[in-house]
Amino acid sequence: MRIDHETPPLPLTDAREAARRPRVAVALHEGFYGAESGTGFSNRAFLTALARLLPPGHLSVITPYVPDTAGVHDQRWANEVREMLRQAEADVITIPEVQAAPDTIHGSAQLCDLAGEAAVRIADQASRCLLIGLDIPFLGLASYTSSATDLLLVPRSTTALMRPKDRSRVRWERDALQAATVRGGRIGAISPHMRGHLTVDYAVPQASIVSIPNGLIQEEMARPTSAPLLPCKARAGFLLAMGRAVPTKGFEDLLEALHILKKRGVRAPHLLLAAVTSDEHERPTLYQEDLAARIREYGLDATLITRFTPAIRAWLYNPALRAVVVPSREEPFGRIPLEAFAAGAGPVVATTAGGLAQTVVEGETGFTAAPRDARDLASALHRALAVLPGERDRLRSAGAALVRSRHDYEASIGSVIERIAPWALASSPTAQDRAR
Repeated sequence: MRIDHETPPLPLTDAREAARRPRVAVALHEGFYGAESGTGFSNRAFLTALARLLPPGHLSVITPYVPDTAGVHDQRWANEVREMLRQAEADVITIPEVQAAPDTIHGSAQLCDLAGEAAVRIADQASRCLLIGLDIPFLGLASYTSSATDLLLVPRSTTALMRPKDRSRVRWERDALQAATVRGGRIGAISPHMRGHLTVDYAVPQASIVSIPNGLIQEEMARPTSAPLLPCKARAGFLLAMGRAVPTKGFEDLLEALHILKKRGVRAPHLLLAAVTSDEHERPTLYQEDLAARIREYGLDATLITRFTPAIRAWLYNPALRAVVVPSREEPFGRIPLEAFAAGAGPVVATTAGGLAQTVVEGETGFTAAPRDARDLASALHRALAVLPGERDRLRSAGAALVRSRHDYEASIGSVIERIAPWALASSPTAQDRAR
């Protein structure tokens, strides 16, 4: 195991005193070296918020090694995260790379073993410790906590939502969450939808759940300094849909909806469909090939983007953008509408799947359709494309107000830490400002 210290070594006396400080240890799989989904962006935002909320030197980050050659590795991203943590005087503990996929039981168990052992060493040297496991791979951390360690697990999705037929994996997650609550651990709900799902489908006691509404931090609401060049066909106006290249994102439904509009004689702008993967593939995945085949079959005016880069999100600020489409079949939360609201983009067209129903409200912040219903989605798209400028401005203003009032991620995280581990915020300038 390799331990990277981002701060200069302290004199022996000071080092011993620093070691006995309270500690917040965060284990994450995605978001330190880069992102391949909204999870990575949310995890990075979580780390950034903690770095500001906690006193200097009180944060430890545990993450598996990701080689430079990996598709998910973004050197600029990793450098920015390291610099942010260096300024917070945080420790970065790099655990060995796990060969098994993190969404398998074996892969998650290995990650929990390695991260748990690192967390035990951190807790042994601290006066108190809060251990936070971000997302599914770290749900099994409960066995590595002692009476001096508080536990917070934040599942950003579940196998029951995304792969319900994988019953052994669902059972592993349910057992892990039960073990955490039996030990007094808290489970973070990223949306009202996830709160209900965790209580009903995973039998997590209501008393063990704390609300941590997903959201954006200040940096994510700022206009990017650069953006990828728009394809020529998109410059006169375009629709934007983006996400992982998996069926739950509903991209087939979007293509079918555009086909329906075409048959009705409704002319839609060029579609930029970023159905992406961060893996190094010599050719598109089977799912991406199917999407490309549908575009050709339907004769749609569309560009399919298959490789992920965080810079794609800069297109949300492009004045040629006519609508942002989120056609998900399942969505525990859904960050893209918030990113669109913060960018002043829109209107937003989304299904009512899961957490999307709490942010995209018909006629208030956007236009909605039932999940897996291409005809309903086509109607919602038609309403969005026909909206008048004044109505578009009203929708954008309402979306921006929603982000500011209900989805300030740093405020949400600070509120939860203050509730479950107030000792962690002692002497923090941010905590003092909040108290005043």
